[in-house]
Amino acid sequence: MRISVNGVEIDAATGGKPFDTNQPALIFVHGAGFDHSIWQQQARYFAHHGYSVLAIDLPGHGRSGGDAISDVGEIGDWIADLIDATGAGSASLIGHSMGALAVLETASRCPEKVEKLVLLGVAARMPVHPELLDAAKSNDHKAIELIAGWGHGARAHRGGNIAPGVWLLQAGTRLLERAAPGVLGNDLAASDAYKNAVATAGQVKSPTLCLLGGQDKMTPVKAAMPLMEALPDATRVVLAESGHMMMVEAPGETLDALVEFLGGTGP
Repeated sequence: MRISVNGVEIDAATGGKPFDTNQPALIFVHGAGFDHSIWQQQARYFAHHGYSVLAIDLPGHGRSGGDAISDVGEIGDWIADLIDATGAGSASLIGHSMGALAVLETASRCPEKVEKLVLLGVAARMPVHPELLDAAKSNDHKAIELIAGWGHGARAHRGGNIAPGVWLLQAGTRLLERAAPGVLGNDLAASDAYKNAVATAGQVKSPTLCLLGGQDKMTPVKAAMPLMEALPDATRVVLAESGHMMMVEAPGETLDALVEFLGGTGP
């Protein structure tokens, strides 16, 4: 599905069903360097169980036009504009990593537009090592290798996919390689510069689920605790065997947590 947001054409997957503003809306927002495809299994379920779904490519990512946005708060404002562009009025937002920080900002700035909030792989601060940041900015493949390695738990390093013969670590590497030059560096710099998560969380009115990986080296569970404590209405679920990429490392468990929190209807 193509959507015009502020004059820029944005691409979004709908989970195999047409987007219908008469149904409750779910918007999935990916993290640094990725695109909508990381949400494939979860998005498809909700699209066939009572929701209208948009798994988006942020500007400058995937098949979306425009330039990558370099500030987390501005991404949050852009998501609010996206909600308006869909005609839905409001939506539940599901964000991963940098995307989690962005939807947190949307919920804080535009509470009337956000029904529920889900933050996956989130932390109060997401600092990026200077060497990794430099590598990403210079489009050094080492940055992709480091992110793929640190972003997946131990099981994913040995295979770990529910689809036989598909290696999660290599799949993540290939997905990051698809990003346009400069996009990964832009996104990591935006995450590194963002320092407002705890203060922003205190302004959120939406019920919020924090879905965390017990083996997450990039946003460890303990790093999410100040954020959890600041959120007025928060639920925590920890997937013990998953790393940072829980939607692909533990797709079933991730879906179970989302269904428990968001609800699911239909056959």
